Amino acid sequence: MSLSELGWDKQWQSAFKPYRAKGWVPARLIRESPINYGAMIAEDEEIDAILCGKLWHDAACDADLPAVGDWVAVDLGGENRPHVIRALLPRRTCFLRKMPGNSSQAQVIGANIDCVAVVTDAGTDFNLRRMERYFMLISRSKAKALVLVNKSDLYPLEQSQQAAAEISALWADAKVHVTSATRGEGLKVLKKFLRKGETLCIVGSSGVGKSTLVNQLYGDDWQWTGEVNETTGRGRHTTTSRELVLLDQGGMLIDNPGMREIQMWTDEETLRGSFADIAALATNCKYANCNHRMDDGCAIRAAVEAGELERGRYENFLNLENEIAALKKRAEKRQMAVERWAKRNSVKARNLADRIQLERDERGDIS
Repeated sequence: MSLSELGWDKQWQSAFKPYRAKGWVPARLIRESPINYGAMIAEDEEIDAILCGKLWHDAACDADLPAVGDWVAVDLGGENRPHVIRALLPRRTCFLRKMPGNSSQAQVIGANIDCVAVVTDAGTDFNLRRMERYFMLISRSKAKALVLVNKSDLYPLEQSQQAAAEISALWADAKVHVTSATRGEGLKVLKKFLRKGETLCIVGSSGVGKSTLVNQLYGDDWQWTGEVNETTGRGRHTTTSRELVLLDQGGMLIDNPGMREIQMWTDEETLRGSFADIAALATNCKYANCNHRMDDGCAIRAAVEAGELERGRYENFLNLENEIAALKKRAEKRQMAVERWAKRNSVKARNLADRIQLERDERGDIS
């Protein structure tokens, strides 16, 4: 396995130049755990590596720490010395979501990915509002978007095609295909995004057939798959950890555990870009600071009432706007707390230094 097959190119080589002079080697992270990372280096060699203290200290949040898909600089250890990750190369793309719960931090789903494939179906999992969330996150990541409306063998073809058409209408840049993993359909579509050196990230709810697709791409039963519950239409959870898999036919795959929450980690600019139709309507509102809820002369509400804008899309826009505003507020409060903590500890450090110097002066120390 050469570095180029892992995605290494002249741009990465240039970014790595300062670290090569230190004797470190490039590696791509394929697995992470609470205590260490799995990494691939040249010649098809997988190593376990730990993170150096400086990277921990310099990271402003968890999202700044190395994640699956990242390129890093590794200081190779010896018989009694561990391999240590010394530096993180700048990411080209990064697929993020907000950590579940009330956290104000981001969670990295995949780094340096070329395409995000969302797997859904036309039945119990079909949800345009959730798909809008996925599209916003993918847009922010700068990766390409692919959607597989899977399980077409369980639903009428017309139903799956209608679902695909509605998803396509949300974002023109997304490639949407109807597939059936159990019949082997749609694998050609996935393989188009799995060229040598390219990375595909697969996401979606538990039970929509992600692991079946991964098994077929990988060539054996890499992930266990369970039967589908007849009531919910969902399979048993089959992927428990995030991992980058190297495929024999070329390309790499990041499989993810099923996501229960798709919370936003984005900004107002991405929101406006993802809801360009609503943003265009907003320019016709009577007031420039219209909140699009109860204000008079709101062009967006008028479009909803006239049947020109789907109410569900309008309500999702407002919900996302609220989430982004709340996230921004929590992030600002967290930053203030961090700055207060840093200032307090800086004062303590200065006081300690002054006290040590005073004691030295009293003892008459020259040093």
